[in-house]
Amino acid sequence: MITLLSSSLWQRPRTRLGRWAGGLAVTFVVMFIINSTVIMPSTMESPEAPWEQALPFYGIFMMLCGLAAGVVGLIAVIRKHERSWLVWLAFLPGVFVLLFVLGEFLVPH
Repeated sequence: MITLLSSSLWQRPRTRLGRWAGGLAVTFVVMFIINSTVIMPSTMESPEAPWEQALPFYGIFMMLCGLAAGVVGLIAVIRKHERSWLVWLAFLPGVFVLLFVLGEFLVPH
């Protein structure tokens, strides 16, 4: 009989794609927190921030990390039969980025 703790859901990712999905998801979350707590408040105080030229690249790279985490996690679950909780959580940044991009195109402002 399989117990809940020995289930593959509660273990770390076993495949390379699973580890990549988890790493990309963690990278997205860290970049999002840095963006929300450091970059955005500093650009509100002084619009002439020294890193203002790099902000579009930072935002695009952050969104690409989130989207890649979702796509790689989906591939790991479907093709490699990965069942780790970290891979399942990697779907969230991908869905967040997709909803954000769809919202930008569908709701004009």
